[in-house]
Amino acid sequence: MDDIRRVLVQGIKAGGIVPILAGSALQNTAVWCLLDAVCQYLPPPKEAGSIEAVNATTQHPETIEPGEGGSLAALVFMTSADPYVGKVTHFRVYSGAISSNSQVWNATKGQMERVGQLLMFRGKTQESVAKVTAGDIGSVGKLAVTVSGDTLCAKERPLKLPLIQFPQPVYSVALHPKTKTDVDKLGTVLPRLVEEDPTILVRKDSDTGETVLLGMGDTHVDVTAERMQRKFGVGVDLRTPKVPYKETITALVKAEYKHKKQTGGHGQYGHVLIEVEPLPRGSGFEFAERVVGGAVPRNYIPAVEKGVLEGKQEGVLARYPLVDMKVTLTDGSAHAVDSSEMSFKIAAVQALKKALSQGHTVLLEPIVRLRVIVPEAFTGDIMSDLNTKRGRVMGMTQEYGSQVIEAQVPLAEVLRYAVDLRAITQGRGGYTMEFSRYDEVPAYQTEKIIAERAAEKEKA
Repeated sequence: MDDIRRVLVQGIKAGGIVPILAGSALQNTAVWCLLDAVCQYLPPPKEAGSIEAVNATTQHPETIEPGEGGSLAALVFMTSADPYVGKVTHFRVYSGAISSNSQVWNATKGQMERVGQLLMFRGKTQESVAKVTAGDIGSVGKLAVTVSGDTLCAKERPLKLPLIQFPQPVYSVALHPKTKTDVDKLGTVLPRLVEEDPTILVRKDSDTGETVLLGMGDTHVDVTAERMQRKFGVGVDLRTPKVPYKETITALVKAEYKHKKQTGGHGQYGHVLIEVEPLPRGSGFEFAERVVGGAVPRNYIPAVEKGVLEGKQEGVLARYPLVDMKVTLTDGSAHAVDSSEMSFKIAAVQALKKALSQGHTVLLEPIVRLRVIVPEAFTGDIMSDLNTKRGRVMGMTQEYGSQVIEAQVPLAEVLRYAVDLRAITQGRGGYTMEFSRYDEVPAYQTEKIIAERAAEKEKA
């Protein structure tokens, strides 16, 4: 047994063997076995070899030799919130030592940090220590500017350690606060969660208006929501995010609208003729004018543009924003007394609606690039599933004995892909996903989306 252990230690130290242990933190199964294995098989810090860093001042690479006698270099790998201490910063010392009630230099921020009482966590209990040396993991409360990924060091040798490379989150949910109080708290709680866990992201979707939480999977976001409730008292419902559909036009159309209202005294008068034409996908929106002879006075043209910009926020199919089109003001007329900026703005809004109602309008949906990594035995099942999701396979390669499938799929079909992939592969698959482009929605899907959108607006 000693010979086996010796060979394993040598192989792990050389990087030729990667130990894999089975267990469950949730069930508290084999956790002690994992800790024992770390002590038995992983090399001690002094034998781990030199560490590459960068001098924060000169940006030149430097080598750090592990050991308590060297210059301080510690990497902050996470932060957490303690109900008694407040913000707690957790770090691993690679070289040198940190003492309680001292000062250290944050090379990432370029600021000095005052260190109070150092702690070591043993399960849920905290043990105060005077010093944390190379190879150890320590914690400290109430650092002012330090966050995950920062390097703590001596100011005389400002070193920056390589950042921990975290995987990109792929599973998203929309957060819907349960009460008005939860709405008020959410804005302050979310930044703290992101600081504590670098593998989650939070963004505000400008198209749907939803606050979206992204994590590594459904269990990850469920645990994050539970932490929000338990630690901060914020309750949220987790829902499938809305798909940010768009609308566009496929052919040139013309429209004319005259806004005329007389109510005694000054009336309202604005008259415009516009052309609406499609632009290449991804071009966005353009406004132009080619009015001749002063038919529309120059001072009213900005009001026409404002009206068009307002009108394009809701299309005529399913009231989604309009993109990839150009609107040109070609002609119109004005009244010396009754015309105003508001009149021309109203005329522009109505002219755009009139143009779009002539037809030639289609829905656009976001398409994502999907990269799936699975054991070869599941390749057929993955391909079949992608076909049912309206996906288009772009290529297949081998990578470290696994099959890599690259495809382009509508976002609407893969909002819960983490759950689907786990079911297909029994948890042995992984994937990454990123936005690719917008593309036209098939006609049979368009009818379904329009009906769902109408029901959603009616409920609202």
